[in-house]
Amino acid sequence: MKTFKILTPLLLFCVFGLQSCIKDQCTGEFTYIEYTPVYRTVDEIRRNIQTEAPRELERPGKIYFYQNYILLNEYREGLHVIDNQDPKNPQIIAFIKIPGNMDMAVKNNILYADNYIDLLSIDISNPENPALRTRTEDVFPSFGLNEDLGHLVYYDERQITENIDCDDPRWNNGGWWFEGDLMFADANSGGISNSSGSSGQFGSTGMGGSMARFTLKDDFLYTVSDNDLNAFDISDAVNPNRSSTTNLGWGIETIYPYRNNLFIGSQSGMFIYGLDNPAAPSLRGQFNHARACDPVVVKDDVAYVTLRGGTPCEGFNNQLDVIDISNLSSPSLLKTYPMDSPHGLAITNDDILYVCDGDSGLRVYEADDPEKLDQIHRERSLPTYDVIALANDVILVVGRDGLYQYDASNPSKLEELSVIPVK
Repeated sequence: MKTFKILTPLLLFCVFGLQSCIKDQCTGEFTYIEYTPVYRTVDEIRRNIQTEAPRELERPGKIYFYQNYILLNEYREGLHVIDNQDPKNPQIIAFIKIPGNMDMAVKNNILYADNYIDLLSIDISNPENPALRTRTEDVFPSFGLNEDLGHLVYYDERQITENIDCDDPRWNNGGWWFEGDLMFADANSGGISNSSGSSGQFGSTGMGGSMARFTLKDDFLYTVSDNDLNAFDISDAVNPNRSSTTNLGWGIETIYPYRNNLFIGSQSGMFIYGLDNPAAPSLRGQFNHARACDPVVVKDDVAYVTLRGGTPCEGFNNQLDVIDISNLSSPSLLKTYPMDSPHGLAITNDDILYVCDGDSGLRVYEADDPEKLDQIHRERSLPTYDVIALANDVILVVGRDGLYQYDASNPSKLEELSVIPVK
């Protein structure tokens, strides 16, 4: 079993006199992430889903809004079902246990969710008692297959800090190297990204955040993996039929539908795929940028893209790019705005742009002129991951500390309505 380690030099120091310097006696402190592979057998993956009693949030992930309900992912474990008829008093009413779950989308009371390598179709007509309708097998890739252990489905992460001598092979090493079954990499050279969340309309289809990898358009479900775009015909709602798979290269992260196009965020740029043939999307254009994590939202002829560095995406850029997409085949950069650690974002019909800037909080901009964004508010104390702006002037914000809801009728002065905190 291989364990992968990604090193980040935090503080290097050498304590020496003249004699010790000559002898190259020195030590350094390194912080790195140890990645331990996690395997699941087919039998473990394909156990029946379970509906459990409400439980506290521990590691919240993607958010999805459907009718008066919020579905909130518990990282790799399943979905919290939240009754949100009263945003001032949301109630967790159930937990759908779906091992390996990261993403979801809903249409006509059918919830589509990933279960490691499989796609599940779940009837949530009664959200407190969901029922599995079908399982579409082997549609999402794993990291590998071991005959004895099963599918390599993810890597468990553990951060370690230790002192090492300057003759250690890790000392000031800027690339990849191996020690037996261990693999190391300086964080500036890359690593394994666990990033994995799109807007729809109200009615029979729900709304997701900008970090989504699932989205819906008419009778099709579109999903992205690290390399591929999948199109599923869901005209028979409980029996998704994969109509095409398009290889997009590497580092694919997010998907966002707008009008008759899919805007796909990757670690190297933004792809635009047209839906003239919804069963087989075709490339219309792309915009390249320095390597960084990259979600996208769109309004009219403008795309907003956040780039985040200092992550396994390898990049160093922390910024918001505003892109002119009036010519889909040739997008062009309008302006770049500096950020601290941007993640998800949302844009309203009233040209209010919300940007989740990590630990630096939620930024609110007037975006009637995309080349002159005006920051009108900043919620500094809120560590943010993703945001959804609802039609009733309520915004949903998920972050490390929990799920927040705000009255945004006056976006320059957000009013907190409720919080479901992390345990």
